[in-house]
Amino acid sequence: MTVTHGRPLTSEITEILVTRCGLDADAAARAPAASLEELGLDSLALLELSAVVADRWRVRIPEQAGQLSIAGVADLVADAGPAGHTENSILIAAPLALVWKITNDVARWTDLFTEYAVVEILHQEGDTVRFRLTMHPDENGVAWSWVSERTADPATWQVRARRVETGPFEYMRIHWYYDTEPEGTRMTWVQDFAMKPTAPVDDVAMTERINTNSRVQLAVIKERIERVYAGGGDE
Repeated sequence: MTVTHGRPLTSEITEILVTRCGLDADAAARAPAASLEELGLDSLALLELSAVVADRWRVRIPEQAGQLSIAGVADLVADAGPAGHTENSILIAAPLALVWKITNDVARWTDLFTEYAVVEILHQEGDTVRFRLTMHPDENGVAWSWVSERTADPATWQVRARRVETGPFEYMRIHWYYDTEPEGTRMTWVQDFAMKPTAPVDDVAMTERINTNSRVQLAVIKERIERVYAGGGDE
């Protein structure tokens, strides 16, 4: 099993600019040091960038954002940084379509994850699903439960999610994305969050908890999907 960290932030900023702001990806690749204005982004595109960055990272982009390069925007986000941030990925020896299908079947997550005792689908419309997760009781006998909402985008092999009932979190935002590699499919989980002042743990402690748990669950998911694929299954 290989668990890795660290997708370049410039890649995420570029993805936002291409998918949300109309950036020409080829032009950006040809001129990586060019400013956003030089790459043809107008004031409306820059407003959209500011809105997405503020929502995703709670970072304010300055009014002169058009003078920044993509790397400059990434530096602003990195310097401010989310209160809590984790990124974990794993390579699964199975086709992308199978990994996508199994991992996004939320109703069956109790068969995929070891930490969830109950999944209740509350509402589903298109590729967006709202659901309640209840975990197995912890060492103190507490069964944590919360409502989340996630939207899958099969066209880009990405999922965006957030906690609706935030509990001890000020906010929790989740991004899953999938990439094809020669050995199979790499699935990556990114989580950005902040803990409430009244939470029993702070951002640093929660980051460690999430990283530890993510590695455990990714290993479990890898084993279960590879077993399905080896058996000729197409769940």
